Amino acid sequence: MLTAVREQLGKALFRRVAGPDGPVTRARIHHTPGPRWFGPDRPIRTVHGDTSMFIGGLSALLLQSLHPLAMAAVAGHSGYRGDPWGRLQRTSTFLAVTTYGTAADAQRAIDHVRAIHEHIRGTTTDGTPYHAADPHLLGWVHAAETDSFLRAHERYGAHPLDAAAYDAYVADTARVAEALGVADPPRDRHELAERLTAYRPELRATPEARAAARFLLFQPPLPLAARPFYGGLAANAVVLLPPWARAMLWLPRLPFVEDLAVRPTGQALTRTIRWAMTPQRPSAPHEVLLDGGSQTGQSS
Repeated sequence: MLTAVREQLGKALFRRVAGPDGPVTRARIHHTPGPRWFGPDRPIRTVHGDTSMFIGGLSALLLQSLHPLAMAAVAGHSGYRGDPWGRLQRTSTFLAVTTYGTAADAQRAIDHVRAIHEHIRGTTTDGTPYHAADPHLLGWVHAAETDSFLRAHERYGAHPLDAAAYDAYVADTARVAEALGVADPPRDRHELAERLTAYRPELRATPEARAAARFLLFQPPLPLAARPFYGGLAANAVVLLPPWARAMLWLPRLPFVEDLAVRPTGQALTRTIRWAMTPQRPSAPHEVLLDGGSQTGQSS
């Protein structure tokens, strides 16, 4: 009975993350022979293959929304409201291919995303122009995403890494960022923190950012029965945000509740998802999901 429940839950979660073609895509990514950008011992494989990415991905979206130009591009072109699951599945596949796929497949994914970014242009409501291929704007998206994934893994990962390995994770993500067009991405955690600080004068919570936060936190496109579980993940995504980002988005801080209820719930939920989605073959831990199951703005 327990095995059947585990199998059904795992399949349902995988369909949400990977889409109807998920099994075929996963087989192509993991079993096509050829050189990879990242060997099996690289930290990026550990971080992106852990279910902490569910929380890290949501937190990354909230953090990324605080750059008005990035938020304008997402609101105007990503379809995050009309097709949120499709966007999740495209992003999940992009992260999986670049993390685990062959070098040739990874480069094709990069070329595809760069072509999309090249055509995403517009102006914000106050008339400021934006271009999704702008290296500076890409740098913000990358830094916010990398920091969110790292901190989620540090707090909720099955096997948190040491400081040197997290520095190596930042260096791994820099390779993908450079291929996407980011100029001089950070290569260790100290540089990542400095980069986030450098962007802070440009950040603010626009009406579009607060609307995106409301959608992500309170209006998910899920059946009512699933919303309490999603709510637990979303609450932990908020807790993971830097205090200044929470303040910008008007998300209150309740230390007593967070310590006693929210964080333990996050640990329990990620353990449950890990139990449901871990393959029966323990020799392939990186196939827990396509890539960790996050959603970000990089492949929208």
